[in-house]
Formats: sequence, structure tokens, C-alpha cells
Amino acid sequence: MALVVVLVVCAVFALVLQSERDTSTEAKRRSIAVAQTFAHSPGVLQALQTPEPSKVLQPLTEAGRKSAGVDFIVVMDTKGIRYTHPIPSKIGHRFVGRIGPSLAGQVYTESVHGPLGHEVQATVPIKDTHGKVVALVSAGLKVKNVTSEVNRQLPIILAAGAGALVLSTGGTALVGRRLRRQTHSLAPAEMTRMYEHHDTVLHSVREGVLIVADDGRLLLANDEARRLLELPPEAEGRDVRELSVLDPEMTQLLVSGREATDEVHFAGGRLLAVNQRPTDRAGGPRGSVVTLRDSTELQAVSGRAEAARERLELLYDAGLGVGTTLDVVRTAEELAQLAVPRFADFVTVDVADAVLHGEEPAPTATDLRRVAVNGIRDDHPLYEKGRLIDFLPSTPQARGYDAGRSELVTDLSAAPGWQAQDPERAQQIIEFGIHSLIAAPIKAGGVGLGMVNFWRSKRDAFDEEELSLAEELVARAAVNIDNARRYTREHALAVTLQRSLLPRALPEQSALEVGYRYLPAQSGVSGDWFDVIPLPGSRVALAVGDVVGHGLHAAATMGRLRTAVHNFSTLDLPPDELLSHLDDLVSRIDQDESACAESAGEIVGATCLYAIYDPVTRRCVMSRAGHLAPALVHPDGSVTFPELPGGPPLGLGGMPFRTAELELAEGTQLVLYTDGLIEDRRRDLDVGMELLRQALAGHPDRPPEESCQAVLD
Repeated sequence: MALVVVLVVCAVFALVLQSERDTSTEAKRRSIAVAQTFAHSPGVLQALQTPEPSKVLQPLTEAGRKSAGVDFIVVMDTKGIRYTHPIPSKIGHRFVGRIGPSLAGQVYTESVHGPLGHEVQATVPIKDTHGKVVALVSAGLKVKNVTSEVNRQLPIILAAGAGALVLSTGGTALVGRRLRRQTHSLAPAEMTRMYEHHDTVLHSVREGVLIVADDGRLLLANDEARRLLELPPEAEGRDVRELSVLDPEMTQLLVSGREATDEVHFAGGRLLAVNQRPTDRAGGPRGSVVTLRDSTELQAVSGRAEAARERLELLYDAGLGVGTTLDVVRTAEELAQLAVPRFADFVTVDVADAVLHGEEPAPTATDLRRVAVNGIRDDHPLYEKGRLIDFLPSTPQARGYDAGRSELVTDLSAAPGWQAQDPERAQQIIEFGIHSLIAAPIKAGGVGLGMVNFWRSKRDAFDEEELSLAEELVARAAVNIDNARRYTREHALAVTLQRSLLPRALPEQSALEVGYRYLPAQSGVSGDWFDVIPLPGSRVALAVGDVVGHGLHAAATMGRLRTAVHNFSTLDLPPDELLSHLDDLVSRIDQDESACAESAGEIVGATCLYAIYDPVTRRCVMSRAGHLAPALVHPDGSVTFPELPGGPPLGLGGMPFRTAELELAEGTQLVLYTDGLIEDRRRDLDVGMELLRQALAGHPDRPPEESCQAVLD
């Protein structure tokens, strides 16, 4: 009986201690649960981002504290300064307790002497959407409240002990309940089945799994891990540093125990993606668990997909960045800049001289001019820009240009035909490190315009796939080079036509002293024109006009209008009648060109000012069709722009033109001009007029030639 009493007393004492421990554990668990729940509440992150988080968070924490049955919920920043506290005066003061573990992302429990006395508290991090710790929250209970809970349970424990003394079955029931709580009410059969499932999954998954102890011993390796790492049968229990089959970098990772995410390591010719995490996060023994995934095939497929993506991106960029101007040389330079270093280490572009002048090269021509050179280094031995090169028939460039197909040379050192062009320079190129070449012809409409040479020195030699990419790249550039060639030809024709249509010298007349300047448009060709035409009676006609647009069409239209003005002026028509005839002519030109399919969409628009000056009466009669009024430089040096009745531009038809008559004092200068002189996209028309006024003002005695030069300057 004494033994039974001793056992009961010991049991009661043990139960009391257990009750205290369970109550304390429950207090920590509840603190953790409350803190984590509050940390993940939807409004907490938004409240932390407000200018005064305490105003929003204090009511929330107090409501949560009362509903959760804890003594306090404290929210603080990452420096430990409180945003909330049950005692408002403690807000803004430093939190009592450790915050380092929680700043590292861990849940930390402890017992401290805080503002409410001896407390049991749990501190958890508050993380933003990117996983960064932006604040902390702590929840807990006062120890005296925990002790009170134990004291309330003490009578129950004593009663249970007394019952155990009377009925041994009661003790057995208590032990059974205790066991069920520790095993989560799992029956032995269920625990056996759980272990079997765990073992089956471990050895059936397609990923390798390793468990390594803190001292570097291999505790577990599943079947897939043994296969991937080629581990010997007796590997478990041995130090991983003793396993010679492991790569040194892999061994170092396993021994370090550090976290790793999808790190790439080699093992027996395989490419493995390795993840490693510590095993003591949930309170288990120190060590690490490692997963291994074979990504060898995936890496190869990914590499091919990345190469395809880069090639498509290169072609896309070529469509945007090559051919931004209608200039052959600039287009070639853009191609060379695009391809280096994304496709080649050096690029040279050679075109026939005829292409630079807008012509098609002769079929038998093999001499090409180098118009673009670009590379990863400037000290290369390749032919410089501007050199005229006559390629020998044995070279890849000559073969490709004559046959219209690309030539691939994977090893230049073993290509005697290429070296025959310039043996000394070829040796310098090989010694420089350039080892591979693609020579692709520039073709448009079946006509060869030149060659693009892609050279490599740093990367692997070109292959057949890259030959196809080079051909497509050059084909896109060839369209732009041919367009630039055609534009060059048309531009040259238009310049020639325009120069032939403008007056080469002013006719002799005694009525006026005339000076003029003709400044071509930026493109070199426009529809601006002027004329000085002697009339009977010592009179003189002055005309200035502007055809809308640039190029061959504008120049040709300008010539027709200038010829018409000459013809109409011989009839000695007043200015308004002459402009009416010009208006009819432009309308007919519009109708004729509208009926022509090749000219569809090209509508003629023109302006003109026509004036007749009589030196006897010093009167000048003028009329204008959509043109700017002239400037008058008076004998006192002042400049005015007379208000003339406006008229519509030529070609609208059916609207009358009016004349104005000005009496010009002796020494007055009449300045006629076109809108290109004063209009600019970067400034208003009024600004241009003022600049013209300033250039003319203050020099009444300046000769007309000097006035023209002053305006241009």
C-alpha cells in the first residue's frame, strides 16, 4: 500500500508539473496563433503605409486582444518602436524583448519582464508581397494569469490522484488519454500505414532526396538520389566528404548546410538543379534536406529556345533599325552596327560603285567599294572603309557575288582561295584571331548590289543555321539598300532637271537692279522658282512661286509653271489675269494626273506672286495666289510688309484674284521670297517674319546682292 501511495504522490506531482508545462505551452501556442493571425490580416500592410499607423492599428489590436483572450498585442517597426500597446503611454517606446530572430523571418517566443509584469510573448514578422519584413507583431499573456490557470486546475489533479488511488482503472484511463494526445489520436495501424506511405513516396518520387546531418554525415538517400549521384550502397552513415563520386562544389554545398534554390551543379555528366533547406525549422534535429532534379535535357531545350528567340529578336530589330534613311552608306552602317556583337565580331559591307550613284552595277563587275566596317575592336587588319576592292575569282566574295549565293567558310586558315586575295593581309587576319566567315550577297530583283561579310574571332565558327540567319538579315537590308539606290537616282535626276529649269543668268534690263539667291531645300530638290522678265516700255515683271513637295514631280511642275508665266507675260497681261490663266493650267494638270494611275494621289499645289514694275511712274502692280506678301525696304532703312489682297493657291479654280498698286520711292528695295525662307518647324511664322525684318532693316544703301546675302546669313 505504501508503494501505491508513493506512486500516486509521484504521479500527482508529475501531473502538476505537466499541467504547468502544458499551460505554458498553450499560452505560447495561443500567443503565436494570435500574432500570426494579426500579422496576416488584410488591413495591416495598408495601415503600416499610412502617415500615422498608430491611429489605424491601435483600435485593431485592442479589439483583437479582447476577442483572442490575450493580455496584449503590440505592433512595432523593424527598429522595435511600438505602434500599439494596451497602455497608450507606451506607444512610441522601444519594445521589451528580442526582435532579431523575427527580423530574420522566424517566430520567436520568450518570457520577459515587460510593462505588464512577467510576460510570455511570441513575436512574428509582418512581410510585404515580396517577402520583405516591414514590421513585427507580438502577442502574449501575463505569467500570473498562466499561473492562475494552473492553480484552477490543481483541485482537478488532486481529485484525479485520489481517484487513481481508489480505482486503478482511472489511472489507466488517464495514461491512455495522455498517449492519445501525444499521438494525435492515431491508432497503431494508422501510424504504421503513415510510415509505409512516407517510405513509398520517398523512394518513388522522380526527384532525389538527401538528408545530411549537421556534422556532414549522410543520413538518408532515396533511390533517385542514388541514381543521379551514383552513390555506393554503403553511402548512408558516411561523411559526404568521403564520397569521391560527388563533385567538389556539390560536397561543399552539402557540408555548408546553407539554403540553396535551383542551383546548378554537375554530377556524372548530368546537370542537376539542387535545392537545400535546414531541417531544424520545425524544431527537428540540426541538418539539411536536399532535393535533386535532373535538368540536363531541359537545359538543352532551353538553350535552343533562347538561341531561336535571340535570332528572331535580331531580325525584328533589323526591320526597325536598318534602313531609317534613304542613304546607301548609312543603311550599310546600320546593318554593321546591328550585327556586332550580337551575330558577328566584325562586319564589312562592300557595294558596287554604281550603286552609290543610283545605278545598277554591270553584271561582270567584281570590284566593290567598302562602305561600312564595324567590329568589337578597332585595331583589326581588315580592309578599311572607302577602299575599292577587286576580289579574285577564288575568293568567297567573288564566288558569292557572281553566283548570287552565300558562302560559308568555317576555317579561314584552311581556305587557300580566300588567302590568295592578299596573302600577307590574310595571315594578319588569321593571327589576329578571325577564323570564320560568311559572305552573303546583297541582291534586289535578281541583281547583285554588293556583299556583306560576317567575321568571327571570339565565338565558335559559323554553322549552317547561322548561314540561313545571315541570308535573311542581308535580304532585309538589301531591300532598303535598293530603295536608297533608287532614291539616289531619282534625286540626281530631279536636281539636274531643277537646275536646268531655273534661270542661269538674269536678262538684261534697266528698270531695276536685281540680286538673287537660290537656297535648295534640305533634300536638294524642291519646287521653288523665280524669274525676271523684261516687258515692253522698259517695264519688268517679277515672279516668285512655290510648288508643294520635293523631288522630281515638284521640279517638273515648277518647270511647266515657269514656262507658262513666260508665255503669258508675252501677252502683257495684268497680274490678276495672268494668275487666273495659271490657275486654269494647274487645274488641268491636276485633272491629267488624277486620270493617270501612276500619279494617283499626287495633287499639284502651288503659290505664286506676280508683279509688274514701271520705272517711269515708279508704280508696281502685283497680285498673289496663296503666296506671302513681299517686304519693302524704304529709303530710311525701315522695313514693312504691305497688306496685299489675298488670293487662293493655284489649282482651286473659279475664284478671282485681285491686284494691288504700290508707289515705290527711289531707292526702295522690293524683296520677294518663298515660305521656306521664314517657315520652320522649330518656330512660328511671325518669328520668321521678324528675323527677315531684322536682316533687312537699317541698311537702305546696301546693294541688292548684299541684302540677299545678309538674309541668308
